[in-house]
Amino acid sequence: MFKNLPFFSALFLLFSFPISAQEKIIDTVFIFDNQIGNAKKIQKISTLKEEDLLKNSTNLSEVLRFQSPVYIKENGRGMVSAPSFRGTTAQQTAFVWNGINVNSQFLGQGDINNLNLLGYDHLEIKSGGGSVIYGSSAIGGTIHLNNELSFNRGLKNSVFFEYGSFETYNTFVKSSFSNEKLSVKLTANYSESENNYEVPEKNYLNQNGQYHNENFNLGIGYKIDEQNTVFWQSQLYGGNQHYPIFSEFSTKTKYLSNNFRSLVSWNFKGEKIQNILRLAYLEEEFGYFQNIDLPKSSGGMGKNYIAKNDLNYSLNEKFNFNIITEYQLNKAEGFLSGIQNISRNAGSVAALLRWNPAEKWYFEAGTKKEFVEKIEAPFLFSFSGKIQFADWYALTFNTSRNFRYPTFNDLYWKPGGNLDLKPEISHQAELGNRFQYKNFKLNITPYYIRIENMIRWLPTSSGIWSPINTEKVESYGLESQLDFEKSFGKNHATLSAGYVFTHSKDLETDRFLMYVPKHKFFANASYRYDFSEIFVQGMYNGMTFTTSDESVLAALKPYFVANAGLNLTFFKHYQFGFKVNNIFDQIYETTAFYPLPKRNYSANLLINF
Repeated sequence: MFKNLPFFSALFLLFSFPISAQEKIIDTVFIFDNQIGNAKKIQKISTLKEEDLLKNSTNLSEVLRFQSPVYIKENGRGMVSAPSFRGTTAQQTAFVWNGINVNSQFLGQGDINNLNLLGYDHLEIKSGGGSVIYGSSAIGGTIHLNNELSFNRGLKNSVFFEYGSFETYNTFVKSSFSNEKLSVKLTANYSESENNYEVPEKNYLNQNGQYHNENFNLGIGYKIDEQNTVFWQSQLYGGNQHYPIFSEFSTKTKYLSNNFRSLVSWNFKGEKIQNILRLAYLEEEFGYFQNIDLPKSSGGMGKNYIAKNDLNYSLNEKFNFNIITEYQLNKAEGFLSGIQNISRNAGSVAALLRWNPAEKWYFEAGTKKEFVEKIEAPFLFSFSGKIQFADWYALTFNTSRNFRYPTFNDLYWKPGGNLDLKPEISHQAELGNRFQYKNFKLNITPYYIRIENMIRWLPTSSGIWSPINTEKVESYGLESQLDFEKSFGKNHATLSAGYVFTHSKDLETDRFLMYVPKHKFFANASYRYDFSEIFVQGMYNGMTFTTSDESVLAALKPYFVANAGLNLTFFKHYQFGFKVNNIFDQIYETTAFYPLPKRNYSANLLINF
């Protein structure tokens, strides 16, 4: 669509600014998702900053696989990729872009490898339900794609170049300027790969696996006065994925996607009242080519208009009242799918009461009513809290009712769409135990989720596939994570290690769900001395069923994969990095029949000025 355009446009703009700029004291940093700060008080949320993302800069799948409790099901490197929180599915995971749910109106999920990685300032991963705040699909967890704008920081620029195995190129540029009134930030990213890796032991060559994508972000903020600030954040993305084939005689296929997102926000901050009004426009376009030499065989265009208001009133130091109202107009038109010029009105009203009776006590109660055209929308609730029993121990709890309503494909696809579908409903509870001793933090969270009316596409007596409400799913388990960080002199050391146990079953068949490993372990450690840094990563997944009959023969075998890297900083502004992925040459799959690469390498250069 616009190959190379964002990268070179941003590169031109970046170098059109003066290179030298005087450093200023940081004034304020604005994060578009204002609700995530409250969630951190009562739920474990992992925050990944730019330096974390660059340790797995190939794609978002790699970041989540090695640095989060999420299981990633990927059809080969850089291909279709879906997350699984706590034994749930990709449709039960909400992707939140700057506070706005951006799951596809057609599929009800986000393809991780079509959500550009390096276009965000940081990611946040939140396990557990959150539909009161983030709406449909926030059942298993939410993945937050956040941009931020700073004021009074002057001019800052950075450029990143990376080359890796399988002819992989990855670049981004970032430039920002801000004074007391104005903040402007633009970023651009371009990635491509021939992706022609081989796994001889599996007799596998990743043929027709090439991909490329480009992404452009522009953010602007302006302070009208001390109480009023307006912001605009926009994103333009284009992706091209060729799907792997198993034989040179197979027909080659590909998938194109183009997304545009624009968000305008007016923030008012008074002594007792804070209000954020958001207006957003989201556009998704995709096309599937069953033969890359022929016109597309299916596709669609979706448009989503959103108005959302977040009013917060502080009654006093102990009580805080929050009302969130939202209206959406969803429009879509399919291509060779039977979906023609459909639209849906949806709205919601949520109320939250936050109570802080004492320094070591915090409680939050929320309710929400959804109004979705032609769908019987549920009443939602949440109740959470935190009690600090001692300096070294705090107890958190969270219970909620969450949902996912049917997608346009579920309702209108021809043949097979079902207009009588009900929303999926889930009830969940978790109990967080937070321990802290000196530089160590340990979080242990047992959880329970029950999902009813799960939507499944099944064959009918007439021979076509159609979605129906069938499954009742029960999932319980444990998430735990240990964090350590210490600085002394020119030394800085960090460690983050997590273990996840998941027991997820279909209650009607009493069988485990597919692609939900019982055990996952992940760890990241780094040590920096002066200008040099080394880091290592490890990730273990236990046996994973790939069929509904719990076939051990068809299951994915357990595997452990490790990466290691070295970063060297020169003259304060230049950082050279080298990384070895899959050090031990492990043969492994996250989706049956699609092995991921064996040992491979990458080198990068980061320039900040």
